Amino acid sequence: MVSSLSTRNYRYFFFGQIVSMSGTWMQTVAQSILVLQLTHSGSILGATIAARFAPMLVLGPWGGLVADRLSKRRILYVTQTLSGLVALAFGLLVGTHQITLWMIYLLALCLGFVNVFDNPARQALISELVPPEQLRNAVTLNSVTANMARVIGAAGGGGIAAVLGLALCFDLNAASFGAVLISLIAMGPAATGAPARRPHWKGELRAGFAHVRSHHELLIPLIMVAVVGTLAWEFQVSLPLIATITFHGGAGTYGLMTAFMGAGAIVGGLVSASRSTSRWNSLAIAAVGWGIAITVASLAPGLTIEYVALLFVGYGSITFNSLAKTTLQLAASPAMRGRVMALWALAWQGSTPVGGPIVGWVGQVAGPRWGLLIGGLPTIAMGLLAFRLLRPPHRAEAGTPAAQDSARESRTFADGVPPVTAQDSSS
Repeated sequence: MVSSLSTRNYRYFFFGQIVSMSGTWMQTVAQSILVLQLTHSGSILGATIAARFAPMLVLGPWGGLVADRLSKRRILYVTQTLSGLVALAFGLLVGTHQITLWMIYLLALCLGFVNVFDNPARQALISELVPPEQLRNAVTLNSVTANMARVIGAAGGGGIAAVLGLALCFDLNAASFGAVLISLIAMGPAATGAPARRPHWKGELRAGFAHVRSHHELLIPLIMVAVVGTLAWEFQVSLPLIATITFHGGAGTYGLMTAFMGAGAIVGGLVSASRSTSRWNSLAIAAVGWGIAITVASLAPGLTIEYVALLFVGYGSITFNSLAKTTLQLAASPAMRGRVMALWALAWQGSTPVGGPIVGWVGQVAGPRWGLLIGGLPTIAMGLLAFRLLRPPHRAEAGTPAAQDSARESRTFADGVPPVTAQDSSS
């Protein structure tokens, strides 16, 4: 279940991420409550969340290209420092009561530009910290890290915001980035050295897209992630509206909702981490189950049932996401891994500039419950469609090229070696 923690470099990375992401969730809770306090508008809340991810929508593939060309650890030194400075600026402006809506947009946009380079480097670095046989476990534990941080940071952030004020949440987040910098310094140099330099050649971004299009096990998960990420993964917009409008709560209620969701995700992540292989239909099953949980949460009649439903929402979110990320990391060529993970970030988070305002507007006009429902139903639909798209051919004559292609497409990636196609060999 935690086998990758036996590797020294990944162990440092893991604990540094817990501290840093806990601070990030404190800031996420505080920023959402701040926007609602200033505007009382779900549409504006969605727009501020969208501003944070807009740069990724436009520049995401370039961030992946940079991660493929430069040392990922050096990139993280820069991006983590800049993220801490943005959080510190938030804290100072909120603490001195100078914060205005345009400042929130500007700082969110700045953080988004940093994340263009931070996200693919951080995701792709994992494959350099562990041996191939531990990659599946490490990727899943990285998702567990994010959700442990959600429990700690969201619950703590909600309590701190309600008792001590919003500014302290931003200040603590600024300090938390120091944990990542310390973990990067403590790592041994062997696993995180710069990649071999290659001559620049035109069309590298197009090559990344072509690599995804030509691999069945990359294209279908990315399409699923794009649709689900646009409509379902907008909890930073939908849950504050549910907490404040549907259940008449505040920062504490929203923090608890996020914490329950994170607790479910921790359980789901540990269960996923204990599995060494995946069936061909695992991603489809995860999508259907997650969509059902979101739909139940949207219809919950009371706060207690809402908390219980969010446990299953969290469980489903990490199961779906870890399966998608593991498939992409293992199926991608090492030379393309940064670009593939940038496309994952573009599909999962870069879709927020489109989905965030939609969910916010629907929640404002039709009611907060609809903000969740328009995510749950498409997720179920994508899972059902994936059963057909991911299904291996029923029969192929043994020994024929069709049979060999079928076996290659339907295999699991537990051994860490992606299928090799004729196109890969020629390139």
